[in-house]
Amino acid sequence: MIKSLEEQLNKINETLQKSNIVELSYIVGNKKEILKRNLIAGISRGIGIGIGITIVTAIIVYILQKLILLNIPVIGDYIADIVAIVEQDAH
Repeated sequence: MIKSLEEQLNKINETLQKSNIVELSYIVGNKKEILKRNLIAGISRGIGIGIGITIVTAIIVYILQKLILLNIPVIGDYIADIVAIVEQDAH
């Protein structure tokens, strides 16, 4: 009976170690650790969003500039105005 109980405890111990429950309980219990992790996560998300928006905007402006070169009669004038406004704000 004791061996069976010891085997079950070893299985539970292995499961807890694999699932990082001990580490998670430390984080939940330590408010400074929670604040530090959330601060780093927030800064990382903010930087990622900024870089992502910059790249997407640059791609859109590049595509719009290529559309201007096609000289589409009505749309070309509007796109040229949009690109001029974006370039003016960038400088």
